[in-house]
Amino acid sequence: MTDSTALLTDQYELTMVQGALRSGTAGRRAVFEMFGRRLPPGRRYGVVAGTGRLLEALARFRFDDAALASLREHTALDDDTLAWLADYRFTGDVWGYPEGEVWFPHSPLLVVEGTFAEAVVLETLALSVYNHDSAVAAAASRMVGAARGRPCIEMGSRRTHEESAVAAARAAYVAGFATTSNLAAGQRWGIPTAGTSAHSFTLLHDSEEAAFRAQVDALGPGTTLLVDTYDVHAAVRTAVEVAGPGLGAVRLDSGDLGVLAQEVRAQLDELGATGTRIVVTSDLDEHAIASLAAAPVDAYGVGTQLVTGSGHPTSGLVYKLVAREGADGELVAVAKRSPGKDSHGGRKWAARRVEDGRATAEVVGTGERPDDPSLRDLLVPLVRAGEVVGAEDLDRARERHAAVRAELPAAATRMSRGEAVLPTVDA
Repeated sequence: MTDSTALLTDQYELTMVQGALRSGTAGRRAVFEMFGRRLPPGRRYGVVAGTGRLLEALARFRFDDAALASLREHTALDDDTLAWLADYRFTGDVWGYPEGEVWFPHSPLLVVEGTFAEAVVLETLALSVYNHDSAVAAAASRMVGAARGRPCIEMGSRRTHEESAVAAARAAYVAGFATTSNLAAGQRWGIPTAGTSAHSFTLLHDSEEAAFRAQVDALGPGTTLLVDTYDVHAAVRTAVEVAGPGLGAVRLDSGDLGVLAQEVRAQLDELGATGTRIVVTSDLDEHAIASLAAAPVDAYGVGTQLVTGSGHPTSGLVYKLVAREGADGELVAVAKRSPGKDSHGGRKWAARRVEDGRATAEVVGTGERPDDPSLRDLLVPLVRAGEVVGAEDLDRARERHAAVRAELPAAATRMSRGEAVLPTVDA
């Protein structure tokens, strides 16, 4: 199997290259921008995620022999285009919002500058990475906010495509999730992993006590025992008898979680297991997590709703040409005027206005950036002359997200539907 990422694209990217090669415009300098015209309905801010994954994929964006053979067989690309693709190397520049940042309508999350041909072929790859990862990160950020400092565990691998699951675990970690059940994410990016047992492990054994003893023997008394296979309260009693008062945690995966958590907390305390934590799972989303704020819950395990973006599986980002080389060699602003799908021409700069530690506006402009000390620049270099310069540790993106989320107005944490918490204004 090829390691190339070049065919993770749409055919029309390459037919556009062929047309531009024939018209002599393929080498024109061009600027593309990725942005969202609006936030997904009800969301108050977006989260930038996938930057690191795109940079990794860009390094492998090569039309190798296997890719070229497939294109010869399955497309009508001519020999000149195939020869151009065989030599493809991105040699341009890329700027972007650093991973973990937040975004608002018309924020230029990614700016790609190069020749038209070398920049246009990156469109589908960039959008597929960012639209997925940013959607998951936005949902994760809302869940982390609703959890109010209690850890969230990503456990959605069985609810999505196997590679999407790995990417989702990474995006959730950027947005503040503490651990993941996905071992590939742990291997690739060093994300802390967690997991103990499912109901099948209990059902395998002749009794619940036998199952608990086997798990404690294998993993120690600090493990998490799943206590809702049969009778919750009987299971809690057995769990403490088997593991002792030092039992790490019990997990509730069904029923009225708020009521059960109250009852189980009282029971654990009566049994002397005052330090045993309560972990809840079962199709949680940010609203369910918020509803459990007053319950004695210590951690939340989230699966389906997280990896599907909690109702918004894509971020709605687009990748548009905003400037191209004119007859005199200078860049000329270009813009799409389609109703409801318009774009704003010209290469942008972007900054966030922060006053007294609180973000007040997203400021985007095409002219000279004003000399305003309240503005914090948002675009950072990611690729320079084809070389990746913006790679960073995943924990840095995680720290950044916590910091920028703390700058947002208080309305950002509301679970009710609403508009973006920051306006996007022209400079």
